[in-house]
Amino acid sequence: MDRILYTAMSGAKQGVDRQAVISNNLSNVSTTGFRAELFAARAVPVQGEAATHTRVSAVASTPGSDFSHGPLTTTGRPLDVALDSRGWIAVQAQDGSEAYTRRGELQIDNNGVVNIVGRPVIGEGGPVIVPLDSQVSIGADGTLGAIGPGQGPDALVDVGRIKLVDPGEQRLIRGDDGLFRPPENQDGEILPLPRNEEVRLVSGTLEGSNVSAVEAMVAMLDASRHYEMQMSAISKVDENAQRANSLLSIQG
Repeated sequence: MDRILYTAMSGAKQGVDRQAVISNNLSNVSTTGFRAELFAARAVPVQGEAATHTRVSAVASTPGSDFSHGPLTTTGRPLDVALDSRGWIAVQAQDGSEAYTRRGELQIDNNGVVNIVGRPVIGEGGPVIVPLDSQVSIGADGTLGAIGPGQGPDALVDVGRIKLVDPGEQRLIRGDDGLFRPPENQDGEILPLPRNEEVRLVSGTLEGSNVSAVEAMVAMLDASRHYEMQMSAISKVDENAQRANSLLSIQG
């Protein structure tokens, strides 16, 4: 009986974990540049002093993210950018390290710092800073041009360049802050990626989330049914155990 309980209990737990991953994806179906999180489970022997090779449970894991491209939407806003095919935008994380994102809603704060959702965009030598109240345009290579207030197009000057990278075949890892980083090297360090001159931006366009709302809803229903099946198995095992005890009990 306990073998079934181990299997059903671990299966129910992984069903709940899967629902959490799907719920997070579904809540970000309209988040610009979002990459869906993947979910997987594998069977492992139960660990402990009383563990036996006949007791196996399931362990959940998130093997990575879905890096397929999301749909492009034309906004016409000069500070909205989307990456053409592969590539990532370098931003400064909260701890000051370099991280990467596909979000392209550039903003300029009161200090002239270009940022994405509060994260400064990294350029050559640090965060990109533009003159306040200037008219900013962005080139395909990430170069930012600015025209001062009251000036004509001839006054356009380069004020910085966004760092664009391409990890190639190397898979990036999603952090708790939603930003992506390369895996650690042999020394346990995370080294910044070099600038890639072939990565291009499309101005006035945003890339949407690659999460399909329909597929996420179907997966949510499937996970719910899976959980109900596991709980039903636990209930049946308990019922069978009670009946067995009743048959083996001595009637006075």
